[in-house]
Amino acid sequence: MTQIRHLRWYIGGLLFLSTVINYIDRQTLSVLAPYLKTEYAWSNTDFAWVLIAFRVAYAVGQTLAGRIVDRLGTRRGLSLAVAWYSIAAMATSLAGGLRSFCAFRFALGLGEAANWPGATKAVSEWFPRRESGWAVALFDSGSSIGAALAPFIVLSLYHSFGSWRPAFIITGTLGFLWLLLFLATYRSPEDHPRLSPEERADILANRGDRLAHTGGSSRQLPYSVLLRLPQTWGYVVSKTFTDPVWFFITDWFAVYLVARGFKLEESLAGFWVPFLAADLGNFFGGGVSSLLISRGWSVGAARKAIAVFGGVGMTFLVPTVYTESFLVLVGCFAVATFAYAAFSTVILNLPADIYPTGSVASVSGLGGTAAGAGTIAAIYLTGWVSDRYSFAPILLGASVVPLVGMVAMLVLVRNTKESRAGIVNEV
Repeated sequence: MTQIRHLRWYIGGLLFLSTVINYIDRQTLSVLAPYLKTEYAWSNTDFAWVLIAFRVAYAVGQTLAGRIVDRLGTRRGLSLAVAWYSIAAMATSLAGGLRSFCAFRFALGLGEAANWPGATKAVSEWFPRRESGWAVALFDSGSSIGAALAPFIVLSLYHSFGSWRPAFIITGTLGFLWLLLFLATYRSPEDHPRLSPEERADILANRGDRLAHTGGSSRQLPYSVLLRLPQTWGYVVSKTFTDPVWFFITDWFAVYLVARGFKLEESLAGFWVPFLAADLGNFFGGGVSSLLISRGWSVGAARKAIAVFGGVGMTFLVPTVYTESFLVLVGCFAVATFAYAAFSTVILNLPADIYPTGSVASVSGLGGTAAGAGTIAAIYLTGWVSDRYSFAPILLGASVVPLVGMVAMLVLVRNTKESRAGIVNEV
């Protein structure tokens, strides 16, 4: 069988496409929210309950999915998840009111929960440590690309068919197309028939897992070990205090623009700018931290440098409260999302940096569940506060809470006796 040069980057491309589709499916509802709110006479609080239904399943599902992916393996685990959430996305076209929308979004959240633990695990298996930042940036950038593409795709379908229902069906089919490509391409690097011996040797010798050389890379660390490590809590807390800000932007941005008096169709040109900025931020965070590592910085120092940049940069949400200019508003959101994405990329990389490959998805899932709980609280507060006051208090809070995540990463992600004993990797 013909070997493929740089096969690991083709794998990275597959993970990127999965994330793009994942976000198109979830953003379909958010883009249609102004129309659905009018059709069903929903308040912001009502819409918040639909979002919460997704987030509850997504939060619980992250820990479950992480453990399942570690046990089933990346190929089977991700395949099952994508098939599940594609069916759930298409079935949303059958919704007829608040309760049914909540039910279908809950099902979607259960399936989509596996994407980040699965992709993080795939990176830990397929990429040398010096490139893992780039690889995480690549797949995570799919979230901003998917979020940027969704308004154009979904609004075009809505206006073409004169109904919101076909938009869910058509976007939901994308996952099945990806699944065919993934099943035909993905294997582990240990036994992939189209991986060259040179690339295989580089991957196996230089990926982050020190235990790979002693045959322990597939071993799962028990939660009793994982939960006593400060590194785990540094990852969990930093993710918990940054993800809700991103999900506020992806879930509420269309509603927010309408609330500020901007017509959605007329503001599409600016709608995608914060998401494009986030895409660039992914590569900045992953690329710069990888460059610093290649120049002799420790992994921990390189990731933390980006964390400081990201935490401070997200305070640019503050001026959005006071400006009436659409260009200034979009520009501030763009700076904040660029900073968020840079920070998020190094956070996402921590499980692959620190833990043996057999526990990467499990740890990633723990962080996802904690971040999901924080996001649920943030969604409820957003609906309640915006209905009674405005979005201004939400934006001011969103500019401050990431600083907590930054401090947690600086203080808790460090080498410990478990690092020196080889239970987890040194940073």
